[in-house]
Amino acid sequence: MAAGSALAAACVLALTALPANAGQPAPDSAAGSPTAAELPAGMLDAMQRDLGLSKGQVTERLAAEAEAADVEEALAEQLGASFGGAWVSGADAKLTVATTDAAEVGAIEARGAVAKVVDHSLKDLKSLQKTLDSAGVERDAAVRSVDVRHNAVTVRTSDTAAAERTVTKAGVDPSAVRTVKSAEAPRTYYDLVGGDAYYINGTSRCSIGFSVSNGSQQGFVTAGHCGRPGASTTGYNQVAQGTFQGSTFPGRDYAWVATNSNWTATPYVNGGAVRVSGSQQASVGSTVCRSGSTTGWHCGAIQQHNTSVTYPEGTITGVTRTSVCAEPGDSGGSFISGSQAQGMTSGGSGNCSSGGTTYYQPVNPALSAYGLSLTTG
Repeated sequence: MAAGSALAAACVLALTALPANAGQPAPDSAAGSPTAAELPAGMLDAMQRDLGLSKGQVTERLAAEAEAADVEEALAEQLGASFGGAWVSGADAKLTVATTDAAEVGAIEARGAVAKVVDHSLKDLKSLQKTLDSAGVERDAAVRSVDVRHNAVTVRTSDTAAAERTVTKAGVDPSAVRTVKSAEAPRTYYDLVGGDAYYINGTSRCSIGFSVSNGSQQGFVTAGHCGRPGASTTGYNQVAQGTFQGSTFPGRDYAWVATNSNWTATPYVNGGAVRVSGSQQASVGSTVCRSGSTTGWHCGAIQQHNTSVTYPEGTITGVTRTSVCAEPGDSGGSFISGSQAQGMTSGGSGNCSSGGTTYYQPVNPALSAYGLSLTTG
């Protein structure tokens, strides 16, 4: 979106309840994963509908994915420079861990994961993607992802010639780039509908992402395209609420708002239906659910982390691509995997009638950028 008022107008609605509380810092690893019985009805229904799971399979899947995230985190540290990424697959969420060093296969298998020897480390793929981003992206090669399953950077484009121009201009190894024909035309979600919303400067609306604190100061994170630093906010009930302290868009798509004493922070999303216990990043292939004010709960899978997307307003990097649908008005809302906060809805393509793709801004970079602690319970 353009600068100034046009940027503020590009806001969106999604889920959460009220602003943020001075809670404890996020745990370093996943707490006990929730069972199906502990999930809100809307989220459970969405997982059964969108993922084709029974109630029992939901519990099993969440437990397996939580364990996979712990193992991935440990092996990433253990393998160091040879780590090639990881992903889960199949009904049992079996973890595969890639490495560039065949000597590490035994260590991977000892942790119960499947080992795959690859040509490129995750660090090298991230570097290659960054080079592509800096090359000046063709509009028709708008989505670039670190694709750990294919051990490549995947470029999704409606014009393969445009993708080839981008790769040539960047001077990267073409063997490490995978081009996929795609009709995606990513955009931020602007149209807003009612729900647990907040208002920016008394005009545009967006939704709270997750409650946070900065020392004793309470607040919340949200999408960066919702407002500039200094913009004032009021709550869903039009009570004075807070002020944008920091905002980044494009480049990234995160912001945080410091709230006043009129608001009580909670560790919940979707009106208190889901309790957040941490913000451990889920593995590629893991289940992820989103709740938005336009379309409610919808679920799908994490397809790629470390994705770069070029919107009409500019390029953002480091977002996560998902198979979850969304529609205008869902932007800014919470993405969650089990009880672990994942990020805030940024934009996407398609809709929840015909299906679509949605990108979220991971929450941890936002916490780190502004020195925030996630409110958990």
